[in-house]
Amino acid sequence: MPPRKAFSESSAKLVLGIDLGTMYSGISFSILEPGKVPTILPVTRFPPQEHIGGDSKVRSLAYYDSAGIAKALGAEALQESVEEQAEVKNWNKAEWFKLHLRPATVPIDERVNLPPLPSNKTAIEVFADFLRYLYACARSYITEHYGGGSSLWIKLQDTTEFILTHPNAWDGEQQAQMRRAAIIAGLVPDTANGHNRIRFVTEGEASLHFCLLSGLAINPLKRGKGVIIVDAGGGTVDISAYRKISTLKGDSFEEIARPACLMEGSIFVTRRAKEYLTGHLRNSKFSGDVDHITECFDKTTKLKFLDPQEWSYVKFGRPRDKDEEYNIVNGQMKISGEVVSRFFQPAVTAIVKAVYNLVQGSQVSISNVLLVGGFAASEWLTSELKRILADLGLEVSRPDSHVNKAVSDGAVSFYIDHFVSSRVSKRNYGIEVRIPYVPADATHRDVRVAETKEFRESYFKTSTSRTDLGRIQIELLRYAGSDDDVKWMDKPADFLTLCKISADTTSIARNLKPQQSRPGESYYILYLEVVLSFGLTELKAEIAWKNEKVSSHVPSVAV
Repeated sequence: MPPRKAFSESSAKLVLGIDLGTMYSGISFSILEPGKVPTILPVTRFPPQEHIGGDSKVRSLAYYDSAGIAKALGAEALQESVEEQAEVKNWNKAEWFKLHLRPATVPIDERVNLPPLPSNKTAIEVFADFLRYLYACARSYITEHYGGGSSLWIKLQDTTEFILTHPNAWDGEQQAQMRRAAIIAGLVPDTANGHNRIRFVTEGEASLHFCLLSGLAINPLKRGKGVIIVDAGGGTVDISAYRKISTLKGDSFEEIARPACLMEGSIFVTRRAKEYLTGHLRNSKFSGDVDHITECFDKTTKLKFLDPQEWSYVKFGRPRDKDEEYNIVNGQMKISGEVVSRFFQPAVTAIVKAVYNLVQGSQVSISNVLLVGGFAASEWLTSELKRILADLGLEVSRPDSHVNKAVSDGAVSFYIDHFVSSRVSKRNYGIEVRIPYVPADATHRDVRVAETKEFRESYFKTSTSRTDLGRIQIELLRYAGSDDDVKWMDKPADFLTLCKISADTTSIARNLKPQQSRPGESYYILYLEVVLSFGLTELKAEIAWKNEKVSSHVPSVAV
């Protein structure tokens, strides 16, 4: 990619990229100063961590008391003293809470029970509490470790731009919930200007930006060639496909296939391991240690596992802990490598299938797969994907390090560099209307849409009263069924209300001329257009008429 240009605006600005993940979260930032080339840096300290410059991630974990008050979040919740208090005072643990926001259309293994939310707390409220914690961590890090940080923070805090990441499958409804959480957390005020300071990018697109910054995508993305990005995270695996194109403004990238989102992140490998351990140790004296053994498996064994022909070891106890009947010796348990491989198999199978579908659905030749995300640190996942996808003519690569900050770094790059110029519409959208039957009418799907392209559809409303036409409200529908050719609403359950678009049309309604229907009777007709923009990372919906246009931002009016 060409060198990044200097920041051209006259006032400095702070950009925060926040990746609030299922298991771990990360923050990256850039202080944009006039005339200077922006750099992207990670937050590498999360109080009360004592060391600085360590891992650029923190556990997405919180404890609440019975009244729903947050007692410890992130790194605070991992302190031994906090864990002891949580047990003594019967605090509620909140983990995997991000997945409670997922769309109903994203399936999850029915055998996997998500940890419940704390009593008296909604998913949005827990999300808000953790955003508040991450924001405080960013403030602490920047003010303490950036030159003139305190005064700079005060100067920039009211104009800070926030880039929030989310899985590929999330839509306007989830973006609305995340924006609401950001407002509750105090990141921005509940005003139009505040809403505009919250932007969204999919984890797949953020990962593309990271791959470009790290140089991982330079060779695969030769002009015209496509590349698949697999962001394997804690909760979801997000899979996207892009190619490099040349325009008059320079090189950019376009999405070339509908992205995929799988509920097969690393937590599900751990959950399957826990199911096995629960059954295997049911009659053992270590049956009460299943949670601890599972945690030890998650931290070490899961990442190092590489050969199903060899034993895997989970070190969890003291040297005198022993039960040979259950393969426990010297405080460690050994598990057959073949058994461990089964914990991974559903994820491997799902990823391979999704990659194959993207290759088949793309009009562009694809020969490379780039693997990023925390789950990409698994040696077995990487080796299996390399082995299987090689048979499909695909070469798999992954960064040597720093895969955990791929999404937060990529989020900031999305704001600064804005590499992607067009995206593929993931859903079918529309409004309910009555139209004459036209057999030759074509239905569009998986359309590649430039950021500036609008889709317009004309329709009209009638009434015997001008007053009735002075306020228009339209429900924008999203098709959630499985049919490819969607024209008729003969299956109402497959159509979900994404948002309501409203407009004050009083000024145009009062000037409508009466139309004659039958002798002595008249009516009024208002011609309108519904305007949709899919090329942005948020769906934008508008109502338009003549030369006037009223804009309605989907997340702010989603139901």
